[in-house]
Amino acid sequence: MNLARKTMNAPALAAVYERAWRPTLFYLASGRTTGTDRHDAVSALRLSGPMKVLDVACGPGNFTRYLSGYLTKGGFVTGVDYSAPMLAKAAADNASPRVGYARGDARTLPFADGTFDAVCCFGALYLIPDPLVATREMIRVLAPGGRIAISTSYVEDNLFGSASSLAASLSGLRLFDRDIFPKLFDRAGLTEIDQRVHRFMQYVDATKPRSDQA
Repeated sequence: MNLARKTMNAPALAAVYERAWRPTLFYLASGRTTGTDRHDAVSALRLSGPMKVLDVACGPGNFTRYLSGYLTKGGFVTGVDYSAPMLAKAAADNASPRVGYARGDARTLPFADGTFDAVCCFGALYLIPDPLVATREMIRVLAPGGRIAISTSYVEDNLFGSASSLAASLSGLRLFDRDIFPKLFDRAGLTEIDQRVHRFMQYVDATKPRSDQA
């Protein structure tokens, strides 16, 4: 396990992640607040009604519980994370009748094809081994007509970007260029692909077409 993943699995980080660690680092990386990211997540996923939602790499569950507030009776958000300390924090601080948590590997999600109406992964793909495999898994468990949304690292294709990628890789972080996720979504047959870049973060969302739209 590399340094970045060891850090994310540390109980001490789970205790301060949402209150201090994440808001500070993500603001420096993107210039955006947690509130802005949450609001845009709801919009990108088009949350409403009794939807079934999957939050991959949910951490301590702050996004997971927030998303559940936009669902009606029958709606449910499942948060999946590999870190046991993060999940313990999620269960303690972000429990809700419309939220559940499970430990799992993003590369082999324990759900059937087309289980969820919306799937998201915010600020974690750069930590996950085989991130493209994990992204394809997210697409697999997404139902036709459903929405997928991710936020992850971004790097320009230039000398500074190459140096940044090398430096990040030493700690186990991966930086992604502008094309990798839009192209992956397009090859998977997704539509309505939209990408926004804010400093060193990129936000990409798309729709999985229904069979009659394919």
